[in-house]
Amino acid sequence: MLATCMTDWLTCRCKWRQAYHFSSSQPISSAKKIQTQPRLPSMLSNKDPLFLTGVTFPSDCPATPETLVKLTVFDAKDKSQESSSFLGSTTFSVGDLLRAKDEQLTLSLRSSDGVCVAGTVVVNRLKMGEMEEVDVDHITTDIATQKSPLVCESASHACNDRENIPLTGPVFKNPVCKVYRFQTVDSKWMLVREQMEECTLSFSIPKQLLSLYIQEDMSRVQDLRELGELSPHWDNLRKEVITRYGGIISSYQETLAELDKITGRSFKPSCCKAQKSLEFIPINLHTQRMRVTCPRKTDAFYDIVTVGAPAAHFQGFKCGGLQRLLSRYETEKKSFSTAYQCIYYSPEHTAKAQEVLSSMSLLQPFITNLADQLLQAAQEHSSPGLRDALKNLSDKTEQFVHTLKDELVKSALLALHAARPGYVSKNQKQTPVQGGQHQGQIHHGSEQNQSPIQGLPGHIPTTVVTESTVVCNNVEGSQTLTRDGGLKHQDSIPHHKEYDEEEWDRVWANVAKCLNCVIAMVDKLQEEDNSKQEQVPEQQLADVITSHNPGDWREQLCPVVTRLNECVMEVVEKAKRAMTFVLLQEAACSIPQGFLLQQRRDIVFSQALAALACGFIMRLYAGMQDKGFLRQLHMVGLVAQFESLLSTYSEEIGMLEDMEVGISDLQRVVFKITEAKTDDLSDLQPVVCGRRDHFTVEVPLPRLAFRTMPEEIKEGKPLRVFPVLFNVGINEQQTIAERFGDISLQERINQKNFEILEFYYKSLSEKVPLECLPCFQTQADVKELLETLGQNVVTKKRKNVEILWIAGAICRRLNGIRFTSCKSAKDRTSMSVTLEQCALLRDEHQLSKDFFIRALDCMRREGCRIENVEKNIRCRKYAFNMLQLMAFPKCYRPPEGTYGKVDS
Repeated sequence: MLATCMTDWLTCRCKWRQAYHFSSSQPISSAKKIQTQPRLPSMLSNKDPLFLTGVTFPSDCPATPETLVKLTVFDAKDKSQESSSFLGSTTFSVGDLLRAKDEQLTLSLRSSDGVCVAGTVVVNRLKMGEMEEVDVDHITTDIATQKSPLVCESASHACNDRENIPLTGPVFKNPVCKVYRFQTVDSKWMLVREQMEECTLSFSIPKQLLSLYIQEDMSRVQDLRELGELSPHWDNLRKEVITRYGGIISSYQETLAELDKITGRSFKPSCCKAQKSLEFIPINLHTQRMRVTCPRKTDAFYDIVTVGAPAAHFQGFKCGGLQRLLSRYETEKKSFSTAYQCIYYSPEHTAKAQEVLSSMSLLQPFITNLADQLLQAAQEHSSPGLRDALKNLSDKTEQFVHTLKDELVKSALLALHAARPGYVSKNQKQTPVQGGQHQGQIHHGSEQNQSPIQGLPGHIPTTVVTESTVVCNNVEGSQTLTRDGGLKHQDSIPHHKEYDEEEWDRVWANVAKCLNCVIAMVDKLQEEDNSKQEQVPEQQLADVITSHNPGDWREQLCPVVTRLNECVMEVVEKAKRAMTFVLLQEAACSIPQGFLLQQRRDIVFSQALAALACGFIMRLYAGMQDKGFLRQLHMVGLVAQFESLLSTYSEEIGMLEDMEVGISDLQRVVFKITEAKTDDLSDLQPVVCGRRDHFTVEVPLPRLAFRTMPEEIKEGKPLRVFPVLFNVGINEQQTIAERFGDISLQERINQKNFEILEFYYKSLSEKVPLECLPCFQTQADVKELLETLGQNVVTKKRKNVEILWIAGAICRRLNGIRFTSCKSAKDRTSMSVTLEQCALLRDEHQLSKDFFIRALDCMRREGCRIENVEKNIRCRKYAFNMLQLMAFPKCYRPPEGTYGKVDS
């Protein structure tokens, strides 16, 4: 009896002579006090209205047959003023309800003195998921076609009904549930359940990233110190860069310490978006799932992640956001390099240097480990083991050699050599120095002496430099002689003929030569072993194998394998110093703007990654039984579609510029599925590893779930994500931008990301049968939707929200992850989410047209989104005013009484 009561709903139908708002007071019991506060949409005045609401009993205060429930009715004529007056109340016990015929009670509402009757309350017991085909008359009013949807509200901790619902994952908590009953076009009833949850990744992902940032920067500082002795000029630059890194490390350590003090919280409310200690935390990150149950149809569910736009609110937007700041920074960096007497490296060179460092840090331990496996197989005299280990060693070594096959490494080594103390070129030795001026000659038009790096992409062409160019180890190290004998700052990477340029080629080639020696030795050992077995009579073969010394193979292989490891280490040391020197130049000519921009980028990326990881896990758990989805996941990857409602005016344009870079940076992220050690929640939390240029998020699955994964996923294949961003501003600031400002940023973002989405679909259709994609009732296929989206993207139309609707529809048809954002994911986001949910009910589940607007207003007034508003600002009002809403598209306007001036 008790268990039944806890999972059931009590529905109350109230009837009296005026239009009043129904609410319940605290239910009372002789043993417990149970607090519930069901709410209902305001109704129009009517002579004989009906009101429906619902309530559950919290799990921490379970109901018993003896529990007394008190219902109190208030007159709420002006809901916008939150004023009400007492009308009447009634009391009943849970036992009375369970014993009543059809589990229904009809009770009279009485005034405070117990004399006057104010109306009637009908209380029903309704099982969760129950689909009664009830006659519609009992919830119709005297106004034609006006019907009241059933709204059932549950306490956040009482929402544990997860039968037949795909798991949302182990990183979600504090669910808030709402249940509705809406009429379909064929006069049937659908049950709609909203569930909103917080995500623990809001804090855990940023904390892991902060630790990785600190670790990476500390490693960078150590690499700079290990560069060895440098000339005074370069040494001073190194000290300044190390000081800057120290400042970032200290700041990140303080932020991490502050976050470690926070316990129990799993989301950052919008009112804290500019708080420094929380700047790495995403704003108001929540998941929302809508489950739809229709008669004689399979349940369907639709997921969405809502999060405030990833942006550096604490740093502000006075000078714009990341996209604008980075563009301006790259333009100004050339002048910085001149001022700091540094070598200018293009963004492509800097990215290549980071890639080389990252690849070496991963491949070198791999090679060492595989070399040990090869020796172990030789020790065991195992021919199959030897072949397998050799194949893996060859693959990784070839990958290692290919990574370092770049002129940037050689040129950086030359530049580093020139930065050593006492460096003097051959020409400087041969040519006397007079008056502190370096003398030499320029041979114009000579191509054979051109720096090899000048042909690389992103390099700025410079004056051709010959052997007579003088380069020394101080300020003049970055200067060249002009035609008239004057000095000119050199933007390019220096080319020094006096340095043995073939040294790096020899060191690098030695790795390949050593690998060939290992391969040859293994072939020789196996050939000798095969020839011995052929020569020995069959009856003596067992004795030969028994008497054979298993250590022979290892002894012969050990010298060549050791030499391979030594060559790899030598290459790693040289290349590491060279790439560190490249990054030293980058950092030196970035002071201080570059470091501030890196911090801003770290902050924005942290917020974006937390949201992405949240959406990925929710989508993964939802699709575990879908073989087509899993095939798509490992063969192509998933599209992550971010919908933004930011305007392109004032501060929000800076937020959008931040968000654009943050979403784009998610391309550097891959996911891997691993098997959890245990099924405890602590062992099912995702783990982030990597560096700024490449992060991997490892997602542990319970053992049983992991075993159902495809072999490719179980073997650790990286799973890609394709992030796309579409933005359409809808508020009054966007009106100003469209009429008097500039919306080119929005147009460029939408066009660029449409091309990414189009590329993803093309790749998907080539590798995965389209039958693997989900089926929808609407007839338009993905190709048609893409064509329509492309047309809308290039169409000059104000507040063209169809771009967002079509992009969202494409995402769902492609098994993608849906995100919706605005400044704080609270007000505009709520309008978008509820609109999308009702559109899905209309298009996919035949929601009656008469019910569409009523369902939309109901969700906005009583659904999960108004609960989200209250969680953020402790007030059940959207932060809109009447003038603002006049600029909104009509379908994004909330119902009256649900908005007002509040601090958001």
